[in-house]
Amino acid sequence: MSDDNKDLGDELNDMIGDAKDNAKKAGDKISQKTDEFKKEAKEFANEAKEKASEFSNEAREVLSDGKNVAIIAHITIIGWIIAIIMNSSNKTELGSFYIRQVLGIILLGIVLGLIPVINFFAWILPFAMWIMSLIGSLSGKKKPVFLLGEQFQDWFKGL
Repeated sequence: MSDDNKDLGDELNDMIGDAKDNAKKAGDKISQKTDEFKKEAKEFANEAKEKASEFSNEAREVLSDGKNVAIIAHITIIGWIIAIIMNSSNKTELGSFYIRQVLGIILLGIVLGLIPVINFFAWILPFAMWIMSLIGSLSGKKKPVFLLGEQFQDWFKGL
């Protein structure tokens, strides 16, 4: 019986040795796969970082584009204020041009609106100027409004 126990003990030791070897191989495979996943994750993270940087640059370019600033300046007084803020960080000639034009049109409308006799009809002139200015900004070209466009540029040079 002792020979049987010895054979059984040897078999058990062989099985334990095989199990250890297999566990070591499995651990090595897991370690190898972990390294591969880590490498892939780093590559993915770098690609994502590059894409985010590209998107950020494109977003800055769109927001600082003079044509966009010019168009936004025509959208109510709040839009005009937003256009000033956008243009202050990255001044463009086109954006500044239309910020000055719209300010002049707004002030002209207010002044003409204060005159009691022509109050109602006085808004037609600034509205026509605003439409012409908006069309010019949509085309991306600097087109001063009729009558006072050049004066608006001189009067509001600081913007």
